[in-house]
Amino acid sequence: MYESLFNYISLYSTESLSETEKELIKSIWEPKRLKKHQFFLEENKVCTYTGFILKGALRQYRVDNVGVEHIIQLAIENWWVADRDSFFNRTPSKYYIDAWETTQLLIMHRDNLDAFLKIPAVKEMFWEMNQKNHIASQKRLDDAMNLSAAGKYHNFQDQYPELIQRFPQHQIASYLGIAKETLSRLRRPSAK
Repeated sequence: MYESLFNYISLYSTESLSETEKELIKSIWEPKRLKKHQFFLEENKVCTYTGFILKGALRQYRVDNVGVEHIIQLAIENWWVADRDSFFNRTPSKYYIDAWETTQLLIMHRDNLDAFLKIPAVKEMFWEMNQKNHIASQKRLDDAMNLSAAGKYHNFQDQYPELIQRFPQHQIASYLGIAKETLSRLRRPSAK
């Protein structure tokens, strides 16, 4: 169960995990199972856990004042999930995070973050992860401002083909900030 997390840390670190460090990780990360549609986080609650997805899919979204969902993140195996602002600043979240599929995760309470980050391989992985996350966020913002709906969809399709297979069209459209009817047209064979 922990091998996926150990492998992820190794992928983004030049440091190796010792057996003692692996045991520490096992002591601060606990398994959790979410049924489809079960919440990992709800709006107005503080995000006290971060999660590493072992199997399944989650989505992070906000609901506007007329009840429309706006997808912020789609996540599958070997992805991290949390409301970073709420988790790090201990403030109420604006978001919901729920399981789109039955999901198995490893979760860590915010109180264990310092102990986790003291592990050299984890510290290096965390730095690398933050850089990649920042770059991806910048790219997403740039795409939103500068690309047509077709450009946004084709970039998403190239970068995340597995997400297209796992999430319905209306959620992908919401994530991209385009109308689901537009996405439907773009996915037709004649539009390619």
